[in-house]
Amino acid sequence: MLLSSLLDRSVQKNEMLLETTQIKDVVTIFHGLRPPTVSIRNYVDRIFKYSACSPSCFVVAHIYMDRFLQQTDIHLTALNVHRLLITSVMIAAKFVDDA
Repeated sequence: MLLSSLLDRSVQKNEMLLETTQIKDVVTIFHGLRPPTVSIRNYVDRIFKYSACSPSCFVVAHIYMDRFLQQTDIHLTALNVHRLLITSVMIAAKFVDDA
């Protein structure tokens, strides 16, 4: 799925940025103590399979994530990508699929 590739590349880019610069990541409620063992691709596939969300829901979820990250000092990393994704999908499903 394209979404998982976009998220994976963003996570890799941000983690490299955080390692090589003095930029500090802001710890939020979305951060876990360690990265989940499930890959981003498998996580997206499972959400798609079991949530019954439409494909457009995932597009809107990506837009929500992008806007949230642009308006905060949070960087998308392996510690927060899964939680941000599921939250965005849930909100997008309420907006897109429940309408």
